[in-house]
Amino acid sequence: MSRTREDLVAVALRLLDAHGLADVSMRRVAGELDLQPSALYHHVASKQELLGAVADEVLRRGARPRGAVTWDERVVEVAHELRDAMLAYRDGAELVSTVIAFGLGATQPLEDLTAALGDSGLDESLVPTAARTVLHLVLGHTIEEQTHLQAGSAGAIDADPLPADFGTGLGFVVDGIRARVAEGSTAM
Repeated sequence: MSRTREDLVAVALRLLDAHGLADVSMRRVAGELDLQPSALYHHVASKQELLGAVADEVLRRGARPRGAVTWDERVVEVAHELRDAMLAYRDGAELVSTVIAFGLGATQPLEDLTAALGDSGLDESLVPTAARTVLHLVLGHTIEEQTHLQAGSAGAIDADPLPADFGTGLGFVVDGIRARVAEGSTAM
């Protein structure tokens, strides 16, 4: 039976959600597809490329219609969409963060944040830094949140919930960008 790249991604995504990122291996994906691991390399060059495709699929599945109009509303909308997409899958935040750090994919959130911030009036030279700052807040917060939830459900820690402060923290960052725009984005 012929398999496609989409088949590999679907199996890897299922393994991610069922067992976690550490258990997503080429051997395990091949076994689930009843193939030899070498057969996977017809579709992806490496495990890293497969993980990049899985991260892109997590983000694609997490996409939702957007309605925000102003730059700051768009930033908040993109940030919440990214967080929700990563929380939908076990180790989703670790996967997406790793793929972004290695430059293997998951580029859409940064592109969307950059586009939104490009309309903010912020000095053009500061837009990439502002976009990465928002991205890093979302990634870091979501990794901490997801790790805490998983450790609690496994009984490794007391399952007291973390404060629900993502929106507040994001607001602090957006307020800082707004302040920089108001002062002409020249202060360092």
